[in-house]
Amino acid sequence: MKFSDGYWLTRDGYDINTPKEAYDHRIDEHSLTVYGPVKGIQKRGDTLDTRMLTVRFSSPFEGVIRVQVFHFNGSMHKKPGFALYTTNMKPEISEDDDALTLRSGSLSVKVSKTDWRYQFLRSEQRLTGSEPNSLAYIAGDDGRTFMREQLDIGVGEMIYGLGERFTAFVKNGQSVDIWNKDGGTSTEQAYKNVPFYLSNKGYGVFVNHPELVSYEIGSEVVSKAQFSVEGESLDYFIISGSEPKDVLKRYTLLTGKPALPPAWSFGLWLSTSFTTDYSEETVTRFIDGMKERDIPLSVFHFDCFWMKEFEWCNFEWDERFFQNPQAMLSRLKEKGLKICLWINPYIAQKSKLFQEGKENGYFLKNRQGDVWQWDRWQAGMAIVDFTNQKAREWYCSKLENLLDMGVDCFKTDFGERIPADAVYFDGSDPEKMHNYYSFLYNKTVFDLLKKKRGDQEAVVFARSATAGSQQFPVHWGGDCFASYDSMAESLRGGLSLSLSGFGFWSHDIGGFESTASADLYKRWTAFGLLSTHSRLHGSESYRVPWLFDEEAADVMRYFVKLKHRLMPYLYAAAYCAHTEGIPMMRAMLLEFPEDRTCHWLDSQYMLGKNLLIAPVFQENGAVSYYLPKGTWTHLLTGKETEGGKWQEEKYGYMGLPLFIRENTLLPIGHESNRPDYDYLDGVTFRLYHLKDGCTAEQTIYNEKHEAMTIKASRNQHTLTVKTTGVQKKWRLLICGSSVSSVMNGSMEALQEGTAIQPKEAHRDVVIFF
Repeated sequence: MKFSDGYWLTRDGYDINTPKEAYDHRIDEHSLTVYGPVKGIQKRGDTLDTRMLTVRFSSPFEGVIRVQVFHFNGSMHKKPGFALYTTNMKPEISEDDDALTLRSGSLSVKVSKTDWRYQFLRSEQRLTGSEPNSLAYIAGDDGRTFMREQLDIGVGEMIYGLGERFTAFVKNGQSVDIWNKDGGTSTEQAYKNVPFYLSNKGYGVFVNHPELVSYEIGSEVVSKAQFSVEGESLDYFIISGSEPKDVLKRYTLLTGKPALPPAWSFGLWLSTSFTTDYSEETVTRFIDGMKERDIPLSVFHFDCFWMKEFEWCNFEWDERFFQNPQAMLSRLKEKGLKICLWINPYIAQKSKLFQEGKENGYFLKNRQGDVWQWDRWQAGMAIVDFTNQKAREWYCSKLENLLDMGVDCFKTDFGERIPADAVYFDGSDPEKMHNYYSFLYNKTVFDLLKKKRGDQEAVVFARSATAGSQQFPVHWGGDCFASYDSMAESLRGGLSLSLSGFGFWSHDIGGFESTASADLYKRWTAFGLLSTHSRLHGSESYRVPWLFDEEAADVMRYFVKLKHRLMPYLYAAAYCAHTEGIPMMRAMLLEFPEDRTCHWLDSQYMLGKNLLIAPVFQENGAVSYYLPKGTWTHLLTGKETEGGKWQEEKYGYMGLPLFIRENTLLPIGHESNRPDYDYLDGVTFRLYHLKDGCTAEQTIYNEKHEAMTIKASRNQHTLTVKTTGVQKKWRLLICGSSVSSVMNGSMEALQEGTAIQPKEAHRDVVIFF
């Protein structure tokens, strides 16, 4: 929200009040509090009839500093608030003649005692700060009040994140409102709004407000990242890290780590699509068609019309098309499939559940005490009030019946169009609940799945989200169009979401709206199967590949099986997202923060630490991509390329830029028609371009959370390979010309591609060459 009129003037209707000096302060064992009157105090009379802001600095844990600003602090706390995971830390606080300093590990805030400013430093190097006239209390002529902060953006500094945003990847110059909307993927609106941004300087800023937060990222003052909220207080965190990945580790430590999705969820999902005609016969035909073409399928999803029209949600199968759903589900599960059902948090007036929910007070109400209703999406629909525990239990009881029938998971659609004038059971503020509703909705469903299926089997396919929602994976990108532009904007959205603390992300292969050409479908297939999760879903047309052309089936088969073979590597990256908060799908700057070119890149990404992927976004197969410095090996062709420059190539449908960085131990599983198998048994570790004096290390896990670590070290003419943890059959494949020479003694030549198969009793291998 903009309050100024150019650099010199204030917009009509606003009175901006900024602290002029740190007039007084208090120190206790947990915090530093500074008092800033909005005018200079020269004499006693100046202390009368003026405003003053109170700023409290504290630290929830090392490397994070909390800033709480109050004008009036007498208001009752309004629910809800983000669930934060903090400690009772006692930061180091000191004072000298010029400044007050609070230190949390290497991060500190230094508050000037001679004027009004504070700086955030890491190891005494300045990250950002609030200069005079940046922090402000703003009174509007209409009676509304606002708190505003402006933090410095340095020369060359770039800002990312703020949720799943489809606009330009670098947020400098943008105005962003944190307000969930069902607006598709082609505008500044977003389904997943997160009040957290990441800087390429190695820090992040989390604004601890679930309601509307307005950002002006270099768009009101070009050298400032501005954020404002309505009301009398402001609460934000500065999160430091030696590199961007460390910032995400700390941010997710504060707001919650992603759960680990089950291994089967990484396979291919096939949907009925949305408004198409389907029945058990249609579903079976599609599933059998995939099997006939040897395309492994892991999950089948029934979209909205598994329920009767005008009755969403009644959580009952439409008997006109599914006469015996439990028997059908049993037949599908005999084919090795998991089952997903579409749901949303709305109850249409025609649903048999509407009267039950109304009588028991399970729905949001309007200010007159009636059920809040409207006719958008479903006629006369009501919205379940998840602040009411009995409403949650009631909603879950309907889902529990479906789980008992054999359903495995749910696509938790919608949750964005939540009214800001509704009345909640627990008295929650409706403005604060607008975004936060998505958190409660998905948490309710996810917790039920954990209860019924266990922690390692719970997964949703969610569209709406806010801060903390990363704890309930997986999230998908929403309603994209069948075009190359929309494919690219989907990737931008996914990369922005990954820089907002979300570990897992998917999208609709081929686009949701309209029908893709065969060319686009095949290109999107490669991108989709090299994302964390992979789903075929559309609006008015089916998405089985042979409806596009038979080559599309060949492409689908190839990339599904490739993903299955990559599962030891992908599951290890998923485990890292779960335990450390580093996303599976990574913007290039996360892995190469020292390479300035990578700070801009939004049309390629790293999948885990070691795989670089650049989807093809042109009909002629041309793709331009950037490889950072080092020797890169194409996974599919074995071609080696020196990085540090841009590459331009053309690819057929069975290929795309898919490179392994040097000094990599890439675990490859065996051929399997399932994504879930024992990744520790029979794995091949491919060693790529291990440089002299370097070590490559890889830890892999299976679903029992058993782990095996393999470490390869090269020292001149010696390659030492050590393994620890669970020991099963494995082999080492030497890849890359930098490790091919003649071995000592009577051993024969070690050529590129040589496989080392240790005896089962031996964990260590020493190779001389």
